[in-house]
Amino acid sequence: MADGKKVAKDTYLFREGDAPDAMYIVKSGMLAVTKTKGTSEVVLAEIGPGSMVGEMAIFDKKPRSANVKAMKDSEVISLPYEGLNQQMDSLPVWVKAIMRTMNENLREANKKIKMLETPNQEEDRFPPHVVNKLLSLVNFVGHKYGKPEEGGISIPSGTLRRYTIQIFQEATNKMNSMTAALKTLGYMTIEDLGEGRQKMINLQADYLFEFVDWYNDWLFSSDKEKVSLRDEEVKVLEAVLHFASKVQPDAKGFHKINVNDVQNDSMKELGRLVRIEELNVVIEKKLVSEKIMEESGVYVTVNPADVNKMCKNWALINNLKKHLR
Repeated sequence: MADGKKVAKDTYLFREGDAPDAMYIVKSGMLAVTKTKGTSEVVLAEIGPGSMVGEMAIFDKKPRSANVKAMKDSEVISLPYEGLNQQMDSLPVWVKAIMRTMNENLREANKKIKMLETPNQEEDRFPPHVVNKLLSLVNFVGHKYGKPEEGGISIPSGTLRRYTIQIFQEATNKMNSMTAALKTLGYMTIEDLGEGRQKMINLQADYLFEFVDWYNDWLFSSDKEKVSLRDEEVKVLEAVLHFASKVQPDAKGFHKINVNDVQNDSMKELGRLVRIEELNVVIEKKLVSEKIMEESGVYVTVNPADVNKMCKNWALINNLKKHLR
């Protein structure tokens, strides 16, 4: 009934959603139980020799609830459900009832855990202080233990994992989500070296250090002093800064922009239409001046030195909200 099966490094024993047909005992090597999150995978558990995997479907034959991937060349012993069920038929009814109940309880527990991680709960998993904590941890490990490499600062992945769990007491899946988001957004490169190791390069260490300090100040400032920008407001301010770069500043550093130019040329130059009325929100937040009526048109003024950092920082915050899963 039992058959040996080789599983090469970085290949899958089975994937989430596959139809189940057997359970497995790890004979040698190391397997990882993972869940797919967007374009990346989160490691839920590591399984070594002597451990079982795939046993939950023996009763209900439900699709696989996670991926199982070899972290190194491995060998498993396959125990097909068909043969196991034949042997279980000889067990007393009460034993089978206990085993079935335990299996159902475990599935229900897993379902509740999954509900806690659904997208509508993501803001609870990544509130602003946690975002800043994770970014601070990335910065610290790179600064303390990394070295200049390939246009950035290397981050020892093992040290990052240890500090995440033991010192900062955060879940590794949160850090995995953060580094995956930073990679997607172009702040970091990550290369899988196998056996759970990664080569990580922080490409914008100086900016991320500055961002953490700025965000910390913003989080602990009074509500009346806080100015925040939603994604669409960032895009409006980016458009204003784009057109400001095309005109010369005055003696105080302010650039005067014709609002009709923004509306007429934004589609051609930025690939999106920015209407004049959309400027009202950044005017209300005092990031851009009130509209100035002149014979030659309607203008606003902006000092890029005052708002460039805010625009870039809120773009990062909003993008992290989209990608942290």
